[in-house]
Formats: sequence, structure tokens, C-alpha cells
Amino acid sequence: MEAIKLLVSSHEISNQGELLRELQRVGFSPTQATLSRDLHQLKVAKAMNAAGKFVYVLPDAPLYRRVSETTLTAAAAHQAGVLSVKFSGNLAVVHTLPGHASHVAYDIDNKHFTEILGTLAGDDTVIMVLAENVTPETVHRLMAEALPGMALGQPHK
Repeated sequence: MEAIKLLVSSHEISNQGELLRELQRVGFSPTQATLSRDLHQLKVAKAMNAAGKFVYVLPDAPLYRRVSETTLTAAAAHQAGVLSVKFSGNLAVVHTLPGHASHVAYDIDNKHFTEILGTLAGDDTVIMVLAENVTPETVHRLMAEALPGMALGQPHK
């Protein structure tokens, strides 16, 4: 089972056939029934990766957990953290941990701040379009309001 955990956590494997081939490549030859049972015992699930492909994930993988609440809790926001916020003209570039940008953008957009005209989120980056003359300090204050409990540190210019 350790080989399965290692392969699932280090490769993007979409089905049992692919996993069986990878196991054989590293010297294991389980039957399909044994592989199925092991996947069930390990609680391996399928989740969509950043490219939109369904892959096997282990229970401790970030893709395994699905949130039913669309806003970040204070604990989750603190855990996700905003890694950095940088400014250029009327744009702010917010870097987050992978997979958290859309939640950050969603929470900011739902506050309907007049100082933030809109957001565009990728996997780990949010672009915010700011109204004219909005300061980095104001953006940090608004983000702290939108994401309670998030430690934002000093503005990065």
C-alpha cells in the first residue's frame, strides 16, 4: 500500500489501469481486485486537478477536501494566507497558496468594495483592478475585512 500512496501522491494517475502499469514499472504485480481493495482501504478518491483532469488523490491532499461553504473561515483564511500583495498602478497582484485564489477573489468580490473594481483569479494568483488613487494600505484594510483573521503583514509596493 505504501507504493500506491507514493505513486498517487507523486503522479497524476487517472484510473486503475494507469496505476497498475506504474506499480508494475516499480516491481509490483497486484491483481485488479487487490488494487481495488487497497484503493478503497486507503480512501483514495478522484478530484479535478488544475488542468481539469480527474486524478487519484489521498485523503490528506488539498484536492481531496471539498468545501460546501464558499467563504473562507477565519482559520482557513489564516491557513491559506496571502503570501504577497504587490502593486503596479491601479493593479494589485495577490499570491496565495495553490488552489486558494478563487476563494480569496470570491470573498473580496462579494464585499462589493467601491475601491476594488473587480478580480480575476487563477490557481494561486488574484489580479485586482483598483479604482483610481487607492493606496496599498487601503487594499490591505479591505482584504482584512473581506477575509477575517487573515494575517496580511505590511503592504508590498
